[in-house]
Amino acid sequence: MPSEKITSSTFSSRSLQLTVVVGLILLVTVLHYLTSTLHAPFHDIYRRLYYLPIVLGGVWFGLRGGLLVAVGVSVLYLPHMLWQLVPAHGNLLEQILELLLYHLVGAVTGVLSQRERTQQQLYRQTAERLERSYRQLRQQADELLAAEMGLRRQERLSTLGEMSAGLAHEIRNPLGSIRMAAEVVTEGLSNNDPRYEFGQILQKEAQRLNNVLEEFLGVIREPLEETEEVSLAKLFAELQLQLSAEANKHGVTISLDVDDSRVCLVLAPLKQALLNLGQNALQAMPGGGILTMAARRVEDQIEIQVTDTGEGIAAGDLEQIFVPFYTTRNEGTGLGLAITQRLIQRLGGKLQVASEAGVGTTFNVCLPCKK
Repeated sequence: MPSEKITSSTFSSRSLQLTVVVGLILLVTVLHYLTSTLHAPFHDIYRRLYYLPIVLGGVWFGLRGGLLVAVGVSVLYLPHMLWQLVPAHGNLLEQILELLLYHLVGAVTGVLSQRERTQQQLYRQTAERLERSYRQLRQQADELLAAEMGLRRQERLSTLGEMSAGLAHEIRNPLGSIRMAAEVVTEGLSNNDPRYEFGQILQKEAQRLNNVLEEFLGVIREPLEETEEVSLAKLFAELQLQLSAEANKHGVTISLDVDDSRVCLVLAPLKQALLNLGQNALQAMPGGGILTMAARRVEDQIEIQVTDTGEGIAAGDLEQIFVPFYTTRNEGTGLGLAITQRLIQRLGGKLQVASEAGVGTTFNVCLPCKK
């Protein structure tokens, strides 16, 4: 572990420093005791060499270390001084002053070393606090940026809602007139009459447009909490049938990987959201490819994947694709994925996307189910 390595390295370094200090003290002491008192200049040099381990002790071990080394030097040097040097040369006062200087140098060196070490520790703590503050500021900045993007999205959704309210009034009346006209035209016609069939198609398509309008308006309305039991296999078979005409036009093969679970959910918004994802996938493969729609129940959730083999989505566009009116297609409105995400969120689910350039795109839907 990193902390164990640091502790072991520190211990090894301290041991080496202690060995150096003790070794220097012993070396100078041995030189003192082995050199004859007749060689006074050598003894003057040796006793000044004691300052080297004293200074090192203060630098490496602080005030306590400097004083302990000075005491150790004094204890080892004192017998030699009293029994050999003073009787031979008679400079007792000078020798005592030298011993006092040992302790003074050890204390001063230790104090200065401790102050420097304390200052370095303060610098490290300040640097760590600044680093933590920087990380917190960066996290807060990211949260503010995400909140700003959310506000912008809400503003666009609000604008979309206002537009939808106006469009609803203008579109519903003509749709109602078209449906009524179709009903009048088909009255009195037999089921075998081609005009009756076309009239039925006209009514059905008018109703479909009305349903699309309702889903479009659903971006700003809460869904009806009316759940129904649905077979996933049947739901995706219907989706495959509805997308097959456009898929054939693009040369796209639709593959299903769906289990036969039966679940309770609000069907209309989910079906519209999956149709939007399927159509979006088909538009991403104008030259053909494979559209894979997979679904399975995992405990109390439904996991759905809609995967295409198109060109993929650029990394810079991934964060923007759910923003209303944002589109990379010349003919697009930028509303499809925004509406899809809103529909999934209304159902209490999550919609996520993963894409790789040249490989394709996968939309992942995760929904809660009640049964």
